[in-house]
Amino acid sequence: MMRANDKTTIQPRMLRRALDFMHENAQYDITIRDIASAADVTPRAIQYAFREHLDTTPLEYLRRIRLERAHRELMSADPSFDTVTSIAGRCGFSHPGRFSSAYKQVFGTEPSRTLRSS
Repeated sequence: MMRANDKTTIQPRMLRRALDFMHENAQYDITIRDIASAADVTPRAIQYAFREHLDTTPLEYLRRIRLERAHRELMSADPSFDTVTSIAGRCGFSHPGRFSSAYKQVFGTEPSRTLRSS
């Protein structure tokens, strides 16, 4: 029997709209208000939906999208042309130092190492 708060329940349409918006616009400087507006709900409602269905916050989810994109780009980049900073910027990170520490925390290595090994 499924309970209303099971993580396996179908995601509400507004959450799917928010996720689509985030995936399409992750490289831009988007806020919780932008995400909520795209889903046509209040910021509080979108925060609640993320907590309830995805067990995270909207901005943490956005950060993860950006980190995954940066990781894929670093893996396929040419180190003689691309830099960690340029890839981070293209993926929506404006602060290279914060990007590097977040990347290392998630992937267990520095972004420059990933770039060099590509």
